Amino acid sequence: MNSSGYTKRAIIIGAICSLVIGLWVPFSEGYLKGSYMAIDFTTGAAIFLFFVLVGGINVLLKLINKNYGLNFYELLTVYIMMIIACTIPTMGLTFYWLPMMPAAFYYATPENKWAEILLPHIKGWLTPKDPLVLKYFYEGAPRGTGVPWNAWIMPLFFWGLFLVSLYFVMTCMMVILRKQWVEKERLIFPLVQIPVEMAKQEKQEFLPTLFKNKLMWIGFIVTFIIGTINGLHHYFHFFPSIQVVSSIPIFRNTVSLPFRLSFPMMGFTYLIPTNLSFSLWFFALLNFVQRGIINITGYSINEIVDGYTQSCGNPIIGHQGIGAIIVLVLMCLWLARAHLKDVFLKAIGKRKDIDDSQEALSYPVAFWGMIAGLIFMAIWLYLSGTPGLAIPIFLFALFVFFLGATRILSEGGVPYVRAPSIASFFVISGFGTSILGPIGLASMAFTWIYAADTRTFVMGSAANSLKISEGRNKNRPLFWAIMLAVIIAMVSSVVITLKLSYQYGGINLNSWFFGAGAWWPFDFTAKKILNPTGPHPGGWLWTIIGGAVMWFLMFMHHRFLWWPLHPLGFPSATIFLVQGTWISIFVAWLVKTVVLRYGGPKLYKDLKPLFFGLIIGQFTVAGVWLIIDWIAGGQGNVLFWI
Repeated sequence: MNSSGYTKRAIIIGAICSLVIGLWVPFSEGYLKGSYMAIDFTTGAAIFLFFVLVGGINVLLKLINKNYGLNFYELLTVYIMMIIACTIPTMGLTFYWLPMMPAAFYYATPENKWAEILLPHIKGWLTPKDPLVLKYFYEGAPRGTGVPWNAWIMPLFFWGLFLVSLYFVMTCMMVILRKQWVEKERLIFPLVQIPVEMAKQEKQEFLPTLFKNKLMWIGFIVTFIIGTINGLHHYFHFFPSIQVVSSIPIFRNTVSLPFRLSFPMMGFTYLIPTNLSFSLWFFALLNFVQRGIINITGYSINEIVDGYTQSCGNPIIGHQGIGAIIVLVLMCLWLARAHLKDVFLKAIGKRKDIDDSQEALSYPVAFWGMIAGLIFMAIWLYLSGTPGLAIPIFLFALFVFFLGATRILSEGGVPYVRAPSIASFFVISGFGTSILGPIGLASMAFTWIYAADTRTFVMGSAANSLKISEGRNKNRPLFWAIMLAVIIAMVSSVVITLKLSYQYGGINLNSWFFGAGAWWPFDFTAKKILNPTGPHPGGWLWTIIGGAVMWFLMFMHHRFLWWPLHPLGFPSATIFLVQGTWISIFVAWLVKTVVLRYGGPKLYKDLKPLFFGLIIGQFTVAGVWLIIDWIAGGQGNVLFWI
C-alpha cells in the first residue's frame, strides 16, 4: 500500500468529490438558496462529504473486503482535494467572477451614467460584449436558447489564465513557507484536527475511532436537532424555530452588540490556546467600544471607503487593520528570514544540500514558479488597463492581505478570517486615483472578483493541506492533487452557474452575488472616476497607528511570557464575522479555561470530541436538508448562516 496516500483511487475519488462540490454548491446556494457550505474556511461541504465517506462508503467497502477500504493517508488526500475545491464555486471565485464580468453593462442606467463614465474604459476582452448575452445571463434566456458558449469562451479563457497563475503563486508561497510554519514555528493549524481525527481508525476496525466516542455524538446530536427543528419550521410553521442570534443597542443606539452562537466558531476556538481565544473576544469588544466612541464624538477621517473596508465597523478601524496585517506579515517574514535565505540559495543552486524532498514542489520550482507567476500576473494586469506604476503596489497589498489572513487561519484557527480591506482600495486610498486614471480604476473594479470578499481562497486551504500532508514519505503528488481540484472546481462551477443563470436568470438566484455584490465595485469605481481623490492622510495616519500597535503586541508576545494578549487578536477583531461571533469565542474560552484549571490537560483532551461533534453535526444536518430541499423543491431553507 502506498504510504503517501497519493494512490490512483484516492486521486480519482478526490476528483469526483471536487466535481460534486463544483456542481452541488452553486446549485444549493444559487437555485435552492439553502445553507452555505463553502463560503468560508469551515468548508462545510468537505466536512459533510467526508462524514459520508468515512462513516458510510468506506465502511461498506471494508465490509465487502477489508482491503478495499481507503487508509488514513488516502482519506486525507481526498479531504485535501475537497477543501481546495471548496474555495472556488461561490464566495471564493465563481459567484463573483461570472456575475461581475457583465455587471457594469447590465446595471448601467441613464441615472448612473455608467455608459459615459465607466464603460468606455473597460477592456473589451474582459467580458462578453453582446447585449443579449448579458441580458439573458441576468434575466434568463428564452426557452430552448441555452447558454451562448461562444460569447463566453474567450473571456473565460483569458480570465482563467490569470486565475490559475494566481492560485499557482499562492501554492508556491505556501510550499516555501511550509517548513517554517509547520516544523520550526509549529503552528497548530486548528482546522485540520477534525479531518485527521475523522480519518483515524484502528486496524481491523470498520468505524473511525472518533465515531465510537459518545461525546462526539452528543455534540453531533445537539446541532443536528437544532438544524432539524429549523428545517421543519421552514416547511411547517407550527414547528418552533430555534434562534441563535440576538443583539442589544449600546452607545446611544449607535452600535449594535451582537450575540450569535456559532457552533463551528465555538468548536474551533476550543482548540486554540486560551491567551489567543481571550484576545479574540477582548479585541472584538474593544472594537465595539472604539466604534461607539467614534460615533458619539462624531470624529471622522472623511473618506469614502469600499464596503468591505467599511464592514470592519468604521474606516478608521479598517485602516488600523491594514496597518496591523502589514506588520504581521512583515514580522512573520522577518522571523522566517533564515529559512527564506535557504530557499533562495537552493533555488539559485548555491546550497544543493538543503533538503526539500518532503515539499510538494522543490524549492527551485516553487521559487522560480512564484516569480514567473507574478510576472505573468503583472503583464495581465497591465494589459487589462492597470498602469505599470500601480501594479507592484497592488500585488504587494494583494499578497500581504492573503498571507496575513492565511497566518491568522493557520495559527489562530479563525474559520471566518478575511482581510481588513481590499488591495484596490489600498492603492486608491494610499496613493490617490491619479496613479490609476480612469482605465486603471476600471481595471481595479474587476480585481474585486478575487481580491475583495476573501472569506475563502486557495492559499488558506493550501496551507492547511500542506499541514495535513505532514509525515508522508513523499509529497510531490500533492501539488498536482491541489491543481487538479482547482481546475475541476473552476470548470464545473462555471458550467453549472452559466446553465442556472441562463435557465432561471441570475437575478433570480442568489440576490447578493448577482445583485449588490456584482453592482457594488462598479458603483464605487464610477464615483471615483467622477470625483478623483488624492492620497488620504487620515488613512495613512490610522494605518501607521494600527501597525505600531501590532508591532508592540508582537514584541511583547515574543519577549515576555507573562504578557496576556496574543497579537493575532488585534487584526482578527477587525473581521466583521469575528465581531459578530465574539460571544461564541467567549463561551469556548471560558469552558476551556475552567476545564484546564479544574480538570487539567487530560479533561481538555477528553472533551475535544464534543466540540468536533458540534461542527460535524451542523454541516451534516445542513447537507441532509439540502438534499431534502432538492427533492421537495424547497428554497430559502438556511439552517445556519455561519
